[in-house]
Amino acid sequence: DIGPLILCSDLHTAFVHKLDEQKESFRYWTALHLRVSGIYWAMGALHCLDKLGELDKDGVVEFALSCFNESDGGFGGNKGQDSHLLYTLSAVQVLCMYGAEDRINKEAVCKWVASLQQEDGSFSGDQYGEIDTRFTYIAFSCLSLLKGLDLVNIPKGVDFIISCQNWDGGFGVAPGTESHAGQIFCCVGALSIANSIDKIDVDKLSFWLASRQLPSGGLNGRPEKKGDVCYSWWVMSSLSMMGRLHWISRASLFDYILLCQDAEDGGIADKPGNQPDVYHTFFGLAGLSLLGYDKAHLNMINPVYAM
Repeated sequence: DIGPLILCSDLHTAFVHKLDEQKESFRYWTALHLRVSGIYWAMGALHCLDKLGELDKDGVVEFALSCFNESDGGFGGNKGQDSHLLYTLSAVQVLCMYGAEDRINKEAVCKWVASLQQEDGSFSGDQYGEIDTRFTYIAFSCLSLLKGLDLVNIPKGVDFIISCQNWDGGFGVAPGTESHAGQIFCCVGALSIANSIDKIDVDKLSFWLASRQLPSGGLNGRPEKKGDVCYSWWVMSSLSMMGRLHWISRASLFDYILLCQDAEDGGIADKPGNQPDVYHTFFGLAGLSLLGYDKAHLNMINPVYAM
């Protein structure tokens, strides 16, 4: 059912708690490869709702630690899986949110992350060499959380990010690729961690991001696409880091996010009437928090680290 224009906090809390009980569902089994990220999204949603204390802290911490690979120093998406930057950051976020960062082998993790930086300043996601601006943000974020930024060449990383900026002000996955709101978050986040936002034209990029708002009130990730709740985070966090949150119609975006709620079973979907999932639930709640939604209690969230 399409949700009401009030935040169904209790239903969303219950929705997150039920996720681990759905072991007979197709979605449960197809998401096993990214389970540590799923746990991060669930924790993020409960953090926003001020219900993080309801999870099994010890069980979550032990699971995250079990995804660590001593062979290289990274984390996989589940036990026994190959290390990847995506899942390494999720595991570090999970452990930091629970104050368990002292249980991370910081030296090994930081060394592995730093080893993925390339000669041009970019980062590969793993041993197989895929390059993406996401990985620069992830590396900077992970190393920042673990106090290991000194292990990488920050100026070269910044130069690579700048090389990925397009004529419209946006950023793509690599030099010359299409601007996309998700990549823009990664690039602006990386620049923020590197104290280098002054290297970009903030107003030009903010105009591109503000142009993502549609008549529905929702936001899309690039021109000519439909709205999606997740961009309530990717767009708004970027605008927040640049001090331009006021360039978006808050009331219209509030309504769009709230219309994407499931009023019977809880959770937030990508679009009104669609099936909810934990990813969109987290980023929908994070967007509401970032925008200062005040009709229900929401904890604040950091626009750079999404924690």
